[in-house]
Amino acid sequence: MTTPTGDIDSVTLEVFRNQLESVAEEMGEVLIQSAYSPNIKERQDCSTALFDAQGRMVAQAEHIPVHLGAMPDAVEMVKTNDPAPGDAFILNDPFKGGTHLPDITIVSTLAPEGSVVGYAVTRAHHADVGGMTPGSMPAGASEIYQEGLRLPGVKLRSEGTLDEELMDVILANVRNRTERRADLRAQLAAHDRAEERLGELLDEHGTHRVERAFDAVIDYSRTRMTGELEAFPDGTYSASDVLEGDGVTDEDLLIEATITVDGHRVEVDFEGTAAQCRGNMNAPLAVAKSAVYFVVRSITDPEIPPNHGCYANIEVTAPAETIINPSPPAAVVGGNVETSQRITDVVFAAFAEAVPKRVPAHSQGTMNNLIIGTREGEGFTYYETIAGGFGARPNKDGMDGVQVGMTNTLNTPIEALEAEYPFTVEQYAFRTDSGGDGEYRGGLGLTRSLTVETDAVVSVLTERRRHSPQGVAGGEPGARGANLADGEPLPAKATRNIEAGTTITIRTPGGGGYGDPADRATSAKESDRLDGKVTSDRDARDTDSERTTADDMEDST
Repeated sequence: MTTPTGDIDSVTLEVFRNQLESVAEEMGEVLIQSAYSPNIKERQDCSTALFDAQGRMVAQAEHIPVHLGAMPDAVEMVKTNDPAPGDAFILNDPFKGGTHLPDITIVSTLAPEGSVVGYAVTRAHHADVGGMTPGSMPAGASEIYQEGLRLPGVKLRSEGTLDEELMDVILANVRNRTERRADLRAQLAAHDRAEERLGELLDEHGTHRVERAFDAVIDYSRTRMTGELEAFPDGTYSASDVLEGDGVTDEDLLIEATITVDGHRVEVDFEGTAAQCRGNMNAPLAVAKSAVYFVVRSITDPEIPPNHGCYANIEVTAPAETIINPSPPAAVVGGNVETSQRITDVVFAAFAEAVPKRVPAHSQGTMNNLIIGTREGEGFTYYETIAGGFGARPNKDGMDGVQVGMTNTLNTPIEALEAEYPFTVEQYAFRTDSGGDGEYRGGLGLTRSLTVETDAVVSVLTERRRHSPQGVAGGEPGARGANLADGEPLPAKATRNIEAGTTITIRTPGGGGYGDPADRATSAKESDRLDGKVTSDRDARDTDSERTTADDMEDST
């Protein structure tokens, strides 16, 4: 078999694909190993990718969906500046290729032999970028100026030389400047490694052949994805869901999607979605695109290489000045983390009409953002997204305590958390019975409880505190989440000053169930027969008394 490029056979294509993906993966390893902040070195809240000179993604590391799907907009913005060899641009402006302000993106040219053949991109969530509260994710923000320093895409390096004055300006506007400098330098180190590794490929294969390989891997993914989409039944499919307020008011905000499948083309239109809101739950259109791309990747063959070719036949549109296509100076920090999750739920639900056996019940539908920091001196800023229940699948229980949807981070280990911050972790456990019942049960949520040993500011940006993750095909909903300060309820979106000794508890939602609960016994027996187990995985875990406490037994619904 030959590819559309003609001179690259299938074996050579596979070699090139792995070599290009290894460049992106090694970028990620350099960034993670070089970073200073726990948010990057422990949680791995960062993403890396390789683009060709046309601005097409050719390879990515398996990192954060909401980062990766929005990267092409950042590269397009940089290309308008006619970048030269050795240039690196820094940006976080959601209206010029970014997602939200804490996600700082660096785009650098790759020119190992003197002419630009591609771009390296890193995007990392920095634990603070200034703004009105430590951690730069204030629940009550009503304009982007309150959320932090805004970088529209300016040169951080010019012809290989770092602009120290620009670096000083950035560091003068953020908290924990030592940590920020180290993390930015870790991103730049990843770019240096990308140029080094791409240079080795050019030496081995020649520039022309590597550029042909870029075309070949993209064409291959496009061909594979075309086949997948053509198998979907043509038609129009719709779904809707709501966000639980915007941090300024508690009024539900509607997200509505209509999907049209026509042969190998898919159009996703968000007409009917709520108008741009006063709070920070607005999400740039690039974030909506990321969510759609993620869903399509989730319901098609996972072996298709993720690159520009996967998305060439997918069109995403949304009316201007809505919560998924806002205009400046809209606040957006919650849109990237929470609205993206709801978009994912809605698009999954719409596709369930077309391919029901490929779509799970609702997962927890939130990132459960917890931000704690201090205002005095260098201080500290802690940020974490907390895992929850994965929705039950058509033939299997949902997973317990995992990141879902648009995030793909790790947790901060208790040992690292207590070593880096003035925290004592009181509890970290599964929530008993938080997954929805069904023929297949939804995954369990978690309880994360910690005592803050100093005066601090805490912010939470969460969802599914009022509306449960839904089951499907007769499955029951998962448990709602809850936020507590010393046992007293906190709103889904809140920023509070707290005194030393305050205990913050986050209870994350469970996943929805799939199928009639009355059918579970038969399904469990079949699962046990196939797995060679006496009981199903979930039933066995339900007997583990060490994984829960009395607090977990409370029904958050």
